[in-house]
Amino acid sequence: MELSAYNPPDKQEIHALFTRTFSESDSPAEGEIVGRLAQQLMNETEAESVFGFVASEDEEILGCIFFTPLRFDTPTKAVLLSPVAVSTAHQGQGVGQQLIRFGIEQMGKFGVELVFTYGDPNYYSKVGFKPVSQEVATAPFELTHPEGWLALSLTGGEITPLPGVARCVDAFNDPALW
Repeated sequence: MELSAYNPPDKQEIHALFTRTFSESDSPAEGEIVGRLAQQLMNETEAESVFGFVASEDEEILGCIFFTPLRFDTPTKAVLLSPVAVSTAHQGQGVGQQLIRFGIEQMGKFGVELVFTYGDPNYYSKVGFKPVSQEVATAPFELTHPEGWLALSLTGGEITPLPGVARCVDAFNDPALW
């Protein structure tokens, strides 16, 4: 398996991966929402504000993740890891965890201090994420599942309270995503 930055010519395949994966694992409606989010990130977000990474094998994309800036009222350099998709045929084989670790390593090279995500604590804890309270870091919108607001410090330090509400790229400015 090869881990690398995504290539813009692969946008259609990546969009299809997110749509198909979330349609199969959740519902067709969820597949459309997450597929559209991935498409917006690739097509409507400034190139310097979106980092995408893929896991591929034999020229087939097995998984994809995205990181985008998350800004607080502090100079702390933080990103949001979302969305993440691994084709259902390759789930449970460690593809997602390897891809997330690779992406986090790349973000560390760019000086990122904190990585946030909003998802299943059981899944993300496997790669070091821990729940973070709204008192420490307020999410961009009210969370449907506050237990899913997670963070990882890339500096090894404790996450201290971050002032203000997090601000994300436009693609995430939809309360329904939270």
